[in-house]
Amino acid sequence: MSADYDSNVNFSEYKTFAFFKTGIDRAEISDLDKRRILRAIETELLNKGLTKSENPDILVSLFTASQQRVDVYNNYWGYGGWGWGGWGPYGGYYGPGWGWGWNNQPSVSTSTEGQLFIDLLDADKKELIWQGLGTGYLTRNMDKKDALIKEFVTKIMAKYPPEPKK
Repeated sequence: MSADYDSNVNFSEYKTFAFFKTGIDRAEISDLDKRRILRAIETELLNKGLTKSENPDILVSLFTASQQRVDVYNNYWGYGGWGWGGWGPYGGYYGPGWGWGWNNQPSVSTSTEGQLFIDLLDADKKELIWQGLGTGYLTRNMDKKDALIKEFVTKIMAKYPPEPKK
């Protein structure tokens, strides 16, 4: 998890927030996952003392990206097994039997790595003031999806507000 921000901004001046629908609508994830993410962001901002407002100081947007990750593992290990013989050096046929060989067939595993960007914009200036980024693997486990998204957003939002410069 990482964050970047405008170091010239006094984050203590921001007290209210609202969601930036235009930006959120562009995020390429399901509406269900968007709602999960937005609920988690709202909870985090409320816990940090901000208030949801029709006239906000901060607009919250999000952006997602994903890529397929393919891992190839070479398995070079010996094994015993049944197989078929071949023709011998003098024309004799070696029939079926037990033998040793090497498995050099690679195994392939795929997973989808997703990135979630949470953008906070100054509502008056319409300028990006803070961006949090989290990278993780997308789950198909629907039973744990709410909890995993909440935990993921909590880790990203832990970086907000940034520590004031000394």
